[in-house]
Amino acid sequence: MSGPAKKVTRVLAFDFDGTLHDPAAQPAVPSGFFELLVRLRQEHALGWGINTGRSLEHVLEGLNESRFPLQPDWVVAREREIYFCSSGGCWQPLDDWNRTCEQQIHELFKRAGKLLGAMRHLVEQSTVAKWIAMDGEPAGLIARTDEEMAWIVDQLQGLASAEPLLSWQRNSIYLRFGHRDFQKGSSLSEVARHYALDASACFAIGDSYNDLTMLDARHARMIACPGNALADVKQHVTAVGGYVAHAAHGAGVIEALEHFFPGSRR
Repeated sequence: MSGPAKKVTRVLAFDFDGTLHDPAAQPAVPSGFFELLVRLRQEHALGWGINTGRSLEHVLEGLNESRFPLQPDWVVAREREIYFCSSGGCWQPLDDWNRTCEQQIHELFKRAGKLLGAMRHLVEQSTVAKWIAMDGEPAGLIARTDEEMAWIVDQLQGLASAEPLLSWQRNSIYLRFGHRDFQKGSSLSEVARHYALDASACFAIGDSYNDLTMLDARHARMIACPGNALADVKQHVTAVGGYVAHAAHGAGVIEALEHFFPGSRR
């Protein structure tokens, strides 16, 4: 796939779980969010999407379960794979990006085999966290508590200096290993590039550690978090001049959008 054909002037990126989507609410995504998107589309040519750690299949399940009346224009899945929705409603991978991403991650994991082995030994000997591997490569780990994960991350940072391209994305007790250059932030910039836009045209909102890479001026100039975001995320958003919503989850997303696009208020 060469990229989207439609003309877009703004790119809106939403983290799904914990930000836009609240499983404890009914509905999980407020109807006002979609009403606001419709109003925004009357003023701007939008390319909006979900930027998440979920797989594409899991994203589509979430959209279906939440009864999305509007289909996103794009999805970043597993924090790095980019898919655009075609005019026929089919999801098309951004082949060059996705292929390069997977190839470089595979080469990185192969090169860093001994380092990853040392990390696994540390985790399994010192904690009760579970190390996850897929197809022979480290996928990540699951800790018992947030405190345990915080300790693990501190230890991993001490070891990771031996391989500067090795990184990870953390969301609560979950951690996914990856490549420094392929994460939510760089993926958002790639989406914008395919619309012939830069960070000045991008809005991004998220609530957890794995969202920090897209809550960055290199990738978005309109940066926000909902009221339920982690304290560290709120502190970061404030420090970069972004908007910290008072409301939680989807209501906070609406609040942030109305802050950056005041003409869209009811």
